[in-house]
Amino acid sequence: MRKLKVCRIWIPTFLLTVVMAGCCGSGNNAGTGNPGDPLTPPTVTTVTPPNGSSVVCPNIAIITATFSKAMNPATINTTTFTLSGPSGSVSGTVALDPTNLIATFTPPAASLTPSTTFTATITTGAHDQYGNSLAANYVWTFTTSVQCVALPPPSGLGTACSFGILGATPSVTNTGNSNVTGEVGIWPAASITGFPPGTATGAFHAGDATAQTAQGDLTTAYNNAAGLPAPPPVLTADIGGQTLPPGVYSATSTLGITGTLTLDGSTSPNGVWVFQVGSALTTAAGGSGTPASVVSLIGGAQAHNVFWQIGSSATLGTYSVFQGTIMAKASITLGTGATLNGRALAETGAVTLNDNAVTVPSCP
Repeated sequence: MRKLKVCRIWIPTFLLTVVMAGCCGSGNNAGTGNPGDPLTPPTVTTVTPPNGSSVVCPNIAIITATFSKAMNPATINTTTFTLSGPSGSVSGTVALDPTNLIATFTPPAASLTPSTTFTATITTGAHDQYGNSLAANYVWTFTTSVQCVALPPPSGLGTACSFGILGATPSVTNTGNSNVTGEVGIWPAASITGFPPGTATGAFHAGDATAQTAQGDLTTAYNNAAGLPAPPPVLTADIGGQTLPPGVYSATSTLGITGTLTLDGSTSPNGVWVFQVGSALTTAAGGSGTPASVVSLIGGAQAHNVFWQIGSSATLGTYSVFQGTIMAKASITLGTGATLNGRALAETGAVTLNDNAVTVPSCP
C-alpha cells in the first residue's frame, strides 16, 4: 500500500514539471525569436534616407523609419522621433502610417540647410502595441546636397498637362497602331494625320482654342524649366549607365542616352528631375524586345516629376523606353516601337509617331 501511495504522488508531480518546462521554453522563444511575438522588442528594419546618404535634396527631404512590428501610435511623436543638425534640433511633424509600421518625420519645406549632415534618432520611448520598447536608441545620419528642385517648373504644365502629343507646325503625323492615353493637339497648324489607325483616349484639337492655350502654357513651362539654376557638373555627351538623384541637370550641347539611365528617388520620394539640353536629345536605337536605350525609375521616382527641356529637337530611337515630359523647342520624333511614359510637346515644330505607346502620367 505504501508503494502505491508514493506512485500516486510522484506521477502527477512529474507531469506538472514537464508541462511547466514546456511553457517556460515557449515563453523564452517568444521573447527572442519571431518579431511578431508579444514579448519580442521592436526593431527598426529600414530607414529613408539610408544611413550615410549624401545626395538628399534639402528642400523636399522626408525622413522615415520602418519597424519590425506594429507600433503604438501614442509613442511615435516628436519626442521619440527627432532630427538634429549642427545648429541643434530641427522642427517637424511626425506621423505613423495606417499599418502602424512606418513613421515619417517631415520638416518644414526648404528648412534643411544644403550640404549639411543631419542625425535622425528613434528613441527607446517608442513602444510596440504590446508595450515593448526598442532595446536601444536607433540613430542614423545623412548629408543634404546642394539646393535642388522642390517642385515642377513654377507654373507646371498648365493645360498642356492633359496632352500626350502637342505639336505646332506643320503637322502631327502617325504611322501604324500608336496609342496615346491623353489628348492630341496642334497649333497654329491644324493637320493631324494617321488617327486611325492610331488611337487616343482623349480629344483631338486641330488648330483650335484649346490647343492654342496649351501651346501658350507649354511656352511658359519651357521657359521656367530653362531658367532654373543648374549646379555643376555639366552632363556628358551620353548619360547612359548613370544613376541620378533628383535635381537640375544641364548639357550645353547635344545629349544622348545609350544603355540605361536610372533616376533614383529613394532619397527624395517627391523629387523632381529637370534636364536642360542646349541642343538635341537622341536615344540609341534598338530592336523589338531589346531596347538600346532605357530610362528607368527606381526608389519611388515618378514620371510626372521628370522634365526634359530640349533646345532644338528630340528623337527617341527605335524601341527606346523613355520616361518624362519632353518639351522641345523644335520637333519630336518617336522611332518605331518607342515607348514614352510621359508627353511629347513640341513648341514650334512637328511631332511624328510610328507604332508608339504614349502613356500620359498624372498632372504634378
